[in-house]
Amino acid sequence: MTANDAVKQDRRGLLQAAGIAAAAVAFTGPPAAADAASEATGKLKFVNVGLMSPGDMGQAVATQLKAEGFSVFTALEHRSERTRGLARDAGLVDLGTVARLVGECDVVLSIMDPGAALEFARTAAEAMRASGRHTLLVDCNAIAPETAKEIAGMVQAAGGRFLDAGIIGPPPRGGAKTNLYVSGPGAADFEQLAGPQLIVHVIGDGIADACALKMCYGALTKGTQAVWLEVLIAAERLGVAGLLEQQLQSSQADHLAWALRQFPSLPPKAYRWVPEMLEISKTLGGVGMTPKTFQGAADLYRFVAATPLGKETPESREKARPGQDVVRLLAAQRG
Repeated sequence: MTANDAVKQDRRGLLQAAGIAAAAVAFTGPPAAADAASEATGKLKFVNVGLMSPGDMGQAVATQLKAEGFSVFTALEHRSERTRGLARDAGLVDLGTVARLVGECDVVLSIMDPGAALEFARTAAEAMRASGRHTLLVDCNAIAPETAKEIAGMVQAAGGRFLDAGIIGPPPRGGAKTNLYVSGPGAADFEQLAGPQLIVHVIGDGIADACALKMCYGALTKGTQAVWLEVLIAAERLGVAGLLEQQLQSSQADHLAWALRQFPSLPPKAYRWVPEMLEISKTLGGVGMTPKTFQGAADLYRFVAATPLGKETPESREKARPGQDVVRLLAAQRG
């Protein structure tokens, strides 16, 4: 199964789960202890942490949370085999349905393809309403402030709590560290999930401040990668790639080297960068800037996602493939 097939299956799974989420959930065990601790301290104490979905980033975050002593759960009903395998590798406990995940966890982190974030939040809110649980949902996805506020409204109307978070950095595995910026009422509660490789920054009480930061940062990084990749592909097709590289090496060598370092790992992620670019477009349009720049970036990543390189997964891609080869292989494809 390709990365694109896997994400389509996972999106279908979220839609199917929506019909199940309304089931009432029995609630016993460790979460009750968490509620008691919350009443005693005035702060929400996390014991059981839910995470959807354990993909490349989600699995790495889950591993860091487990290393800090948290029990980490997920819901794999209707999920792809790749997602199931990553969850098994991380030792996550599968509760099956989103309804059980919401009912049995103190906090649920949403870390997924941003195109699926809204539907997952809707499903989770339905589960909160059915179970009567006041679960904290933390949306950690690359979504526009407007989208975050829509999700916050759904969750709060269902009786739950909402925090907005933005992940900036690589998956925290090996020696890598990542930053998690958090905003919303009671955002300081999230600091208890911090660890040596998961650096938590509390911004304040404003809903959507964290995702606004994420949108601006992603625009500069992934947007810049889109410009470099598109122009270098065009140079290959125009027959001037060698001349362009010669000029860049003499005047923009550091920038060229940076771009080429990004390209080897880019294609398997392109499918989920499409909705991210559209969320950035929505963000910029909302503050009076043109939305068209990042609509174009979405088109570029949509093209990449449809190629053989784009159908690889982060686990299966050829790790030794240099950036120059990625450009040449993509230039040979026609959208």
